[in-house]
Amino acid sequence: MAEPSPKKQLDGFIAKFEPAIAARAKKVLAAMRKRLPGALELVYDNYNALAIGFAPTERASDVIFSIAVYPKWVSLFLFGGQKLKDPKKLLKGSGNTVRHIVLEDGAAMLENADVKALMDQCLKLADPPLYPKQRHRLIIKSISAKQRPRRP
Repeated sequence: MAEPSPKKQLDGFIAKFEPAIAARAKKVLAAMRKRLPGALELVYDNYNALAIGFAPTERASDVIFSIAVYPKWVSLFLFGGQKLKDPKKLLKGSGNTVRHIVLEDGAAMLENADVKALMDQCLKLADPPLYPKQRHRLIIKSISAKQRPRRP
């Protein structure tokens, strides 16, 4: 029997969450795809969360943004860490490489001017950069055998 397509697999991963969180995750993903043409999507169905990285290559080290879906919220992770200028103090965490924003308003928050400015900084720092004309691909990178419950 053939393995399901990456899209069907991702849909299945998202379906494990409460309907409201699943709907939020789908809207955030749609907004990210629109904002980042040419980005490859690297999917990790991890122990703690479902993570979808957006990168110019298949290498995890080249990820520029990722969306993490947890049982009660969805977060946007920005890879730029300490280099990001965040005058409004939107970023959470203290990592050298990665900071995040909990998307309480879902995809609408991605339209916030301050969030867009942070994302623009990440895109400028990206090395290699995104290739807008690259064909979109969804790549399932890993599926953890053990996972925390996806519903609270």
